[in-house]
Amino acid sequence: MTPEAILSAMLDNDPFSQWLGVVCTHLAPGTCTLEATVRPEMTNGFGVAHGGISYSLADSALAFASNTHGQHAVSVETTIAHTAPVRAGDRLEAIATEDQRSKQFARYTVRVTANGERLAALFHGTVYRKETLWEGPAR
Repeated sequence: MTPEAILSAMLDNDPFSQWLGVVCTHLAPGTCTLEATVRPEMTNGFGVAHGGISYSLADSALAFASNTHGQHAVSVETTIAHTAPVRAGDRLEAIATEDQRSKQFARYTVRVTANGERLAALFHGTVYRKETLWEGPAR
């Protein structure tokens, strides 16, 4: 399957990413860029976006990027550092890039920026690459 077909299959079955309002702006083997706008219901008692919003956007970017090679991949470890507050109305962009890939594991870095300028979060993830392949038309 093509990376686009894999993304479509994954996103069609991912109600949480749909709720986040993710839009894919770039996709290629080992990389994915997602965007989403922070809505008022995504904020916490301090008036800033709940940390889970930038985390979830980064996690979705990781999932989509790590599956673009046509092999099922699932996260086994993730970390995030929140580096700047995010507020309702901010447009977040999460860029996932592959740092290393072997037969069974791969590591990714996801940079989350707000409004195209400031770094809002830095996310790292490790995925386990299953033997299961995405089925469908050849690439």
